[in-house]
Amino acid sequence: MIRSRQFSAKAIIMLTILCLFLAPIFARAVAYAIGHGPRSWRDADWSGTGMLPSAREFSSARVVVFTGKAGAWKGIFSVHSWIVLKRQNDSGWTRYDVVGWGEPVRANNWPADGRWYGNEPVMLADISGAEAEKLIPRIEKTVKAYDYSQSGDYRIWPGPNSNSFIAAVLRAVPELSMTLPSNAVGRDFRYGFYVGQTDSGTGVEINLSGYAGLKVGWVEGIEINFLGLVAGLDLRYPGLKLPGYGRVGIESPVTTALAR
Repeated sequence: MIRSRQFSAKAIIMLTILCLFLAPIFARAVAYAIGHGPRSWRDADWSGTGMLPSAREFSSARVVVFTGKAGAWKGIFSVHSWIVLKRQNDSGWTRYDVVGWGEPVRANNWPADGRWYGNEPVMLADISGAEAEKLIPRIEKTVKAYDYSQSGDYRIWPGPNSNSFIAAVLRAVPELSMTLPSNAVGRDFRYGFYVGQTDSGTGVEINLSGYAGLKVGWVEGIEINFLGLVAGLDLRYPGLKLPGYGRVGIESPVTTALAR
């Protein structure tokens, strides 16, 4: 009887892992296999989308965090994230990304609001005015001091990658009050074992180098990280967090509460 109960408990655990972590990835893989998206960066559209006005037409300071589905097979698992900013009366936008070839940190390699691998980007945060002007120096300081900025530092999994870079920025400016999507693989990368506040400062986190972890917070919700794949619940804007898909549920507004 005891062995039977132990077997049942193991079966439930395995079924839960299968449903929460593997089934969504399998579904994404099937969609990719039968889809017609670009398989090579040469075939992809990297042009601007018009989501941002010309910097000359928008005089106020502004900070925008973007994300877009990653390219080719990586899009099954993850998105790519970047940050765009401008000070008051600047004549152009500045975009910061991290990539996996050469020196990782790049400035203005693509249009500020450009498609990523042909995929339309999504605004995750949009702060303007005096609050943005106050945050920009800290953002730029974090970009310059990023720990993994040398050639060879980049790792697709579990990080540090493009999402690890933006997560580092978010930790430096918790006023943005946001978290990257749960399918931003690499956002949970930290060096070594970590116990402390979540990136937004609204919860607590246990993290083992991005390979496994648990978060509970107002902004982050409830998240379980299993080998870099994240499942959980969004508490602020009720919804599910699924590997590969990110958040599914009530649409969450772009962070604009501090905008001027």
